[in-house]
Amino acid sequence: MTLGRSADRSLAACLLGTFTLRFSTGLTGALLVYYLAELPRHGGPTVSPFVVGVFGALFYAAELVLSPIFGLLSDRLGHHRVMQYGPVFGAAAVLLTFAFADLRILGGTRLLEGASTAASVPSILGFIAMVTAGDELMRGRASARFEAATLAGLGLGLVCAGLVYRLIGPAGFLLNALIYGGSFLIFRFGVDEAATDPAVAPTADPARAAGAHIGATGWRRYLAILATSHVWLLAPTWIAVNAALGLWTGQSIFQLVRRAPPRFADQSLMGGFGPLQISFGVGVALLVFLAGLAYWGERFKSTRRTTIIFYGIVGGAVLVAAAVVINHGQDLPVLALAPFVILLAAGLFVLAGATPAALGLLADLSEGFPADRGAVMGLYSVFLGVGQIGGNLIGGAAAEWLGIDGLLVATLILLGVALLPLWQLRTFEHQLTPNAGAGPSA
Repeated sequence: MTLGRSADRSLAACLLGTFTLRFSTGLTGALLVYYLAELPRHGGPTVSPFVVGVFGALFYAAELVLSPIFGLLSDRLGHHRVMQYGPVFGAAAVLLTFAFADLRILGGTRLLEGASTAASVPSILGFIAMVTAGDELMRGRASARFEAATLAGLGLGLVCAGLVYRLIGPAGFLLNALIYGGSFLIFRFGVDEAATDPAVAPTADPARAAGAHIGATGWRRYLAILATSHVWLLAPTWIAVNAALGLWTGQSIFQLVRRAPPRFADQSLMGGFGPLQISFGVGVALLVFLAGLAYWGERFKSTRRTTIIFYGIVGGAVLVAAAVVINHGQDLPVLALAPFVILLAAGLFVLAGATPAALGLLADLSEGFPADRGAVMGLYSVFLGVGQIGGNLIGGAAAEWLGIDGLLVATLILLGVALLPLWQLRTFEHQLTPNAGAGPSA
């Protein structure tokens, strides 16, 4: 399948807009952690790890609840229009965060940030599923590039947050409002409405041409999608993987910067790190993860999606084992820790393949609902939201219990949960993916 010029340009704009939007999300999330860690200095109360976990859960709760609604709206009103709502919600969130130090208002801003993601992701993914229909290699590349744009944006936002907060403090939230404005302009003027929206694009496909009418049936269509057994085969694995990742997105920076209780003195990764040190570490991890996304995105045509997910889970377990040694290796020489750092990076590289593989399976599922791709791809945010809510709450409790060790134990348990339903999904994979059995690695 060869994309037309307009659709090709619109796809590039969607991915660029995804990057800038997620950059703002990552920047806000990390700035907020630094801000909460010293909130008493700004007139607020002392914040516990569990409260940080609740704030992370609020973000994903909003994404979980609102993504189905915005997915249906994108099918009815058009992908182009709905993807523009996200930057507006995000800009409002960061302006309120700068203006108030009240925990209740800050919790509300996390809901607005979640609404920002919920509005943009289903419409962007609906477009990606539409233009890659029938092309396995293109779908693999587009899925990997979407994940790369998402992770690169979030990761670079986390990297820059340390420097931004060091230089201008909470005023970084005002700077982020301008970046949200840039995302709005990219979606508004970089995406061609006629190239992305089935309701207005010229097409010979009757199902796509009827998209606006079918999408208008709303929740009945959405419930029909949810009733598909394949959805519930994919959901447990993807939710558990997202929960394992959510443990760290909600807690890692807070645990690294806060003053660690004396009972965690034997953990070398607990407390004492500055924003610039954290930015460097996140930057290195981001590069490894992006390299993994690029590698596994090229393997869609020769390797089954479930095989890639299995490798990712195993890679995550290797990462956990290496991190345990590093966390308790303060008495070891640096050279003795070097092999475990390499193992940690290798595990992260392999783990990176799990998310685009799961996204590819969801795009395959959308082939059965060509007029409702926005609604189907909105399940991406639903699964991610459920996983991240659970991960943030579990992470808050685990960090209170055992610090970084608690996060590592919880990660290993969740990866085990992700592994359990994978074999059953593999049995039915051929019904979703026409080429699932192709290639030597199938």
